[in-house]
Amino acid sequence: MKKLFNLCLIGTSIALISWGFKGHRAVATIAQKHLTSNTAYVVSAYLKGESMAEVATWADENKSSTTAPWHFLNLPLGLTHEQFVKFVSESDNNVYTAILKTEASLKDKSLAPDQKNEALKYLIHLVGDAHQPMHISRKEDKGGNTIQVRFDNKGTNLHSLWDSKLIDHEGLTEAEMVRTYDVATAAEIRQWQADSPMEWIWESYQVSSELYAQVKTGQDIDDAYYQKYIPVIRKRINQAGIRLAGELNRLLNKEQVTNISQTLIHPAANAQTVIVVKLEDIKAAIGKTVSVQGKVYSSKDIGSMILVNLGAAYPNQLLTIALKGKAKDMGNQLADKTVIVEGDVIDYKGKPEIIVTDPSKIKF
Repeated sequence: MKKLFNLCLIGTSIALISWGFKGHRAVATIAQKHLTSNTAYVVSAYLKGESMAEVATWADENKSSTTAPWHFLNLPLGLTHEQFVKFVSESDNNVYTAILKTEASLKDKSLAPDQKNEALKYLIHLVGDAHQPMHISRKEDKGGNTIQVRFDNKGTNLHSLWDSKLIDHEGLTEAEMVRTYDVATAAEIRQWQADSPMEWIWESYQVSSELYAQVKTGQDIDDAYYQKYIPVIRKRINQAGIRLAGELNRLLNKEQVTNISQTLIHPAANAQTVIVVKLEDIKAAIGKTVSVQGKVYSSKDIGSMILVNLGAAYPNQLLTIALKGKAKDMGNQLADKTVIVEGDVIDYKGKPEIIVTDPSKIKF
């Protein structure tokens, strides 16, 4: 079996976690909203029914001495764009080359589904890394990790400040982050998705160069700093999500993945065969246990349950999710969301329906 990647560890690396848990999940959730129908189906198949947000930090959680350098790029300050491109083009074993190699793996038709799963989880994470400015930075201070500062009356460092501290100070939930950040115009989406990974990291390099010029060890990061840079963070996370969607649409939109199934082990330890299907094909899956993704268009509380319609508003929905029991509490959280639901497809008055009582069966 082919190995997914063949990258070697060069030099000394450090443990970096860009954007933190909330930031990476926001990138993945924004991306999932901008996938084409076929890409969303292929992504769900390769991720074995998990959402992109669920696997967004997998690459950090499974980091090794070999993969640690894939998360960042060290380079000197003061480079022109031409010098920067030359420097990066001649480098290896970093976030730029790892992105290129994960994308090549997703295009490699000889790779097994488990290898595609791993490549996809890396790409989801690494696109986020490439947009965190302190991951495109200097080796001598370990990406700002040794530059100590204070924020919110606590000690931290420049890298951690940009990973999570400024985001945490904003006080938004993950869902609120996505609603607040995902505001790109159609023109911006076209432009961002036309840019290459080289330009993504050039943008990060420009920001980190500015940050280095403005910070001193021991500096107290004040509200003026927060107000100046939280819009930058919002834009970088939004760009990462939009560009990740663009890359996945480019790589997977025309891919044909048929008869995909997997055995999922649930908390009750019971093995169950789950078939990943497209929302458009859900009617043909009546009587089967499936994992399916779709956008919520409408819902209605009828007392004993909440009916949630995917694919279109009632009465033109492609699938109805009937939320009962504990799952009913999720009803007010799903408006306009893209969700992945797992369950048995039944026929209710000629329409496909999945009854959900366990909240863990719906992911968004």
